[in-house]
Amino acid sequence: MHRILLLEDDANLIDGLQYSLKKNGFEVDTVRSVHAAMQRLADMGKYDLLLLDVTLPDGSGFEVCGYVREKNPRIPIIFLTAADEEVNIIRGLDLGGDDYITKPFKLGELCSRIRALLRRAGIAESSGDTALVCGDITVDLLGSRVLLGGVNLELTGAEYRLLCLLVRNANRIVTRETILNELWDGTGDYVDDNTLSVYVRRLREKVEKEPSRPQHLITVRGFGYQWREVPA
Repeated sequence: MHRILLLEDDANLIDGLQYSLKKNGFEVDTVRSVHAAMQRLADMGKYDLLLLDVTLPDGSGFEVCGYVREKNPRIPIIFLTAADEEVNIIRGLDLGGDDYITKPFKLGELCSRIRALLRRAGIAESSGDTALVCGDITVDLLGSRVLLGGVNLELTGAEYRLLCLLVRNANRIVTRETILNELWDGTGDYVDDNTLSVYVRRLREKVEKEPSRPQHLITVRGFGYQWREVPA
């Protein structure tokens, strides 16, 4: 059974979330402040996914995300945001969040997106392959590490999954629709197209010497993206 840490201070929303998540087979630990979340995350390894509200009485879910990403780049993180917080949404993704859902939301949709992220994380961990090699990039699937020109890249879980998808299809165009469906396991209809643009930009900043003139991660306008093999 997967265990989720829920950081939320709205008592009414907490009741509904706890009921729905437990009914869907998840164990849920709930905290209502950044301070309490940090205390629980001293034992970060016992959680499979984090649900983080953005605005808390003593700070922000962004603080928790930043703390987690320094120690664990892979654990899936979903932000719970207000519908008018577009700037916060972009900030959360930039900090390493994997997904977000805007309030008010349908509990069934949230559970679907949680399962999608957990499945994608599980597939990455249990892949039968041990490595992907494409020109100057090597993806160590067992160690969940990426080396570019021999240098280790610090990637979040979403960035890692996106890179794996593109490298597996090196020199071929991968449509935006395919990426959304693959990364969100068929729940791509729920994901704002702008979210993918943020992931691509963030990944490009890590893999390109000049992000404004990419050599690896190429945009194919009107279609999607392509990972171009560069000799090692």
